[in-house]
Amino acid sequence: MNLKSLADKLGMSKTTVSRALNGYPEVSEVTRERVLRAAQESGYQANPMARSLAVGRSNVLGTIYPLLPADLGDAMFLEVVGGMSEALEQQRMNFIIAPVSPANEMPSYEQMVRGRRVDGLVVSRTLVHDERIAYLARAGFPFIAHGRTELDAPYAWFDYDNEAGIRMAVERLLALGHQRVAMISAPLAMNFAAQRRASFLAALAAAGLAAGPRYLVDDCIERRAGHAAVQALLATSPRPTAIVVDNHLAGVGAVRALLDAGIAIGKDVSLIVWGSMADTLADIDVTTIDQPNARAAGRRMADMLLARINGKPAASLQELWQPVLTGGATVGAPPGI
Repeated sequence: MNLKSLADKLGMSKTTVSRALNGYPEVSEVTRERVLRAAQESGYQANPMARSLAVGRSNVLGTIYPLLPADLGDAMFLEVVGGMSEALEQQRMNFIIAPVSPANEMPSYEQMVRGRRVDGLVVSRTLVHDERIAYLARAGFPFIAHGRTELDAPYAWFDYDNEAGIRMAVERLLALGHQRVAMISAPLAMNFAAQRRASFLAALAAAGLAAGPRYLVDDCIERRAGHAAVQALLATSPRPTAIVVDNHLAGVGAVRALLDAGIAIGKDVSLIVWGSMADTLADIDVTTIDQPNARAAGRRMADMLLARINGKPAASLQELWQPVLTGGATVGAPPGI
């Protein structure tokens, strides 16, 4: 059955039936229910291309992503994307990833927005000062930020509480007696890294401690950088008795470097990593600051972006989920205590 046949059966115009099927607000709820019931009884299914043209939408959401070599093997990244895809499949929509080089990222945003190739975008790995988010906000293009940024205008975002997660980790180490605590960070231009570093320093300061510059290493967001950072920390004198790593990609390299150096993790040096390590180091029970329900987070972001596309104010689409400090075998009292 096509749209005309359904309209004839109902004794309505094609325009009214189309608007009822596509959720236009000017159609009464009684009419909408009658049309939807008749469509279901008749086995009517809209032509996806015709529907897209009618409502001016592509039924596709996406993300423009400068992929790192480790991203496609990153279980957390894939879980979030999987959750988004699941939520959109239920709405008969698709989610695409457009990989780009860092130099071509902004031109790709401009091309995507001008061509209206997607209905909305997810902006990942947000920066402290994020040109992408500022551009989308100016353009009035629907988006949700996976992470926060410094922007005066209200915008939709989903994030985990970076400050709380790091504070829990530092307080756990301090309670065990650690005083020489180091931190390995992602590039500090990334908002999550800047927030986690600030929380780390604040938690130490609250205990009357300070981290010297030798105990602060940044620009680490992949395995090799994490490995090199730990080697540098082990070469300091006195070396730290505990290390906090603000991302699980660098965390893999950090664990490997400690093992390569013959360090008994949790006895000689304690280690806490932000992010699940279960799929990367299955034989080591790493203490982590975990972001639970990554797939549910992906589904929630998709729902929030759809709400934004449908006109919900950006200021009402802001969610902060709480991380959890997991028990693990890589944390203990410092040597000599």
